[in-house]
Amino acid sequence: ASVLQASWMSSQGYTYEVSPVFLLVEEAVIKKMIEFIGWEEGDGIFNPGGSISNMYAMNLARYKFCPEIKEKGLSSLPRLVLFASEECHYSMKKAASFLGIGTENVYFIKTDERGKMIPEELEKQGSAPFLVCATAGTTVLGAFDPLDKIADICEKHGLWLHVDASWGGSALISRKHRRLLHGIHRADSVAWNPHKMLLAGIQCCALLVKDNSGLLKKCYSAEAAYLFQQDKFYDVSYDTGDKSIQCSRRPDAFKFWLMWKALGTAGLEQRVNRALALARYLVEEIKKREGFQLLLEPEYANVCFWYIPPSLRKMEDGPEFWQKLHQVAPIIKERMMKKGSMMLGYQPHWGKVNFFRQVVISPQVSREDMDFLLDEIELLAKDL
Repeated sequence: ASVLQASWMSSQGYTYEVSPVFLLVEEAVIKKMIEFIGWEEGDGIFNPGGSISNMYAMNLARYKFCPEIKEKGLSSLPRLVLFASEECHYSMKKAASFLGIGTENVYFIKTDERGKMIPEELEKQGSAPFLVCATAGTTVLGAFDPLDKIADICEKHGLWLHVDASWGGSALISRKHRRLLHGIHRADSVAWNPHKMLLAGIQCCALLVKDNSGLLKKCYSAEAAYLFQQDKFYDVSYDTGDKSIQCSRRPDAFKFWLMWKALGTAGLEQRVNRALALARYLVEEIKKREGFQLLLEPEYANVCFWYIPPSLRKMEDGPEFWQKLHQVAPIIKERMMKKGSMMLGYQPHWGKVNFFRQVVISPQVSREDMDFLLDEIELLAKDL
């Protein structure tokens, strides 16, 4: 029975007759996610990762801009450029490379000190893009671009607005925190990963599209006659395989559907609120402790901070201080890994020397865990 169950769960069909339940589940989940974005209607598909969702969106925007590319290819097109925040996910460059647009044609828009795209800098750009990508929850700082102001610019110039909300999209579930994504309903497409903040089983990533005229299918369909016959006895709109670049797909929406049924919207909302409350607790603890210094005040669950060991605390601020501080986080990380007590990420970022980045997600995490995190850093670095 377990073998049969594993086989049943391993793939989602491309047609209704092969996988009726999972396709209906995907449709129901996408419809619900669209409601939270604020669209009256829309379309969507689950993909193997937010990077793939961004690639889908980029290709979809290009197809909308010049539909002839599907048949004629790149040789028929002028040079195309797209705009994205300099804090955007690296998958934007990967997608541009994969799609033949070229990484040099991704123009990165300056961000402010909090990591948010500056709309005025976007407005200054001379080239005409086919796509603007905003980010709702950047990877390192957890910044949310000002979506309403960016949407104003896109509307003014007739540009496709994609919002990469892979990380930050789950804040939409929370009535308290959905303000972070104010204006997202004006986007043309949204990437949202429930496997992040909401902790659906990895992988669980959706691309949602405002257009409900079949644009996804028009862009990606190959009309395989042996699968997508138009004279079937049921509504062939349920044969969603032609919206995908894949053939068989895993039933990723089912994980989210099952969890949503079990916890309810209130349970998912509580999960988001709890994570952000614990992130705020960690911030307040960092402020209280000697030797800890916040990089900036977070607005989401990304808490970025330095630990300044005793030997550096009286040292004058200058190049030598920052050079020495840059070496601290890697040493502490090595010690915690070898001890086996915890695993915490660090990185340099935009001229800032190595700092720790604690991202709070799990509902199992407690205030005691946050205290342990800081205590352990102090313990591991007391001789530095």
